[in-house]
Amino acid sequence: MTEPTATHNLDQTGAAALPWSRARDLLATQTPKEDLTFFVGTVRPDGRPHSAGVGAIWVDETLYFVSGPGTRRARNLAANPACTVSVRLRGVDLTLEGEAHRTTEAATLERVAAVYGEGGWPATVQDEGFTAPFMATSAGPPPWHLYRLNLHRAIAVATEEPHGVTRWDFTG
Repeated sequence: MTEPTATHNLDQTGAAALPWSRARDLLATQTPKEDLTFFVGTVRPDGRPHSAGVGAIWVDETLYFVSGPGTRRARNLAANPACTVSVRLRGVDLTLEGEAHRTTEAATLERVAAVYGEGGWPATVQDEGFTAPFMATSAGPPPWHLYRLNLHRAIAVATEEPHGVTRWDFTG
């Protein structure tokens, strides 16, 4: 289970720190069944930022997303795996920070493909990646790569009661 090593209350109005379980449970229940757009922020080799919308899911306490191997996002991650992933969940705006690495493990690919299928994207495993009848045209041809976010930090701003702003660290 992914649990923070430290919690920091960033709220300046006196609200209590938010529990990590609030954000984690929203990720678990809202992905992949709800229409959420996640934005992955990466760094280009020349230092300029890049952001792109992706379909991401929370599976077994881990965030995964898919990218075409020729996309700017995939090329940036190959050079520098540091990234952010942001999403607006029900009542919480969440930014996750960490490193994203491609995963080719067959059991993980099968598990994640099954969860994507539950949400309506009929992905199947092919050539250490995914294929499906449809994908964003910007992703290029299949197979598409699966990335796992190794979570270092998360920041949440609650947009519904109870309000608050909290940062969780997941590394020492």
